[in-house]
Amino acid sequence: MNLEQKIAKSRTTIFKAVFPNTTNHYDTLFGGTAMQLMDETAFITATRFSRQQMVTVSSDKIDFKKPIPAGTIVELIGCVTHVGNTSLKVGVDIFVEEMYTDYREKAVSGEFTFVAVDENKKAVKVL
Repeated sequence: MNLEQKIAKSRTTIFKAVFPNTTNHYDTLFGGTAMQLMDETAFITATRFSRQQMVTVSSDKIDFKKPIPAGTIVELIGCVTHVGNTSLKVGVDIFVEEMYTDYREKAVSGEFTFVAVDENKKAVKVL
């Protein structure tokens, strides 16, 4: 399997409903909750790509473009954007959808860097 096929195969999509217990006093998704969901999606994507133990080493700029209201559905999409020697980058976008209409728009985007590690937590080559 070539790199492009491996990247395509590792693309990860997760859907979540935004319930009131995950929102702030503005009735929008907590930024920290959005970042947690993004890191989880990125981790799954990185692991599906490499089939190795992966650890998050950084998150690059995360842009909160639109608020995510309670009572909506979010779709998180993770895709490998760069593969290095021991690390890889995963871009994650969050799209917000209204539950009872076809309205959908990108709300948040960011990029996460992961390193492949062995059983001793030492960096190893990404396969």
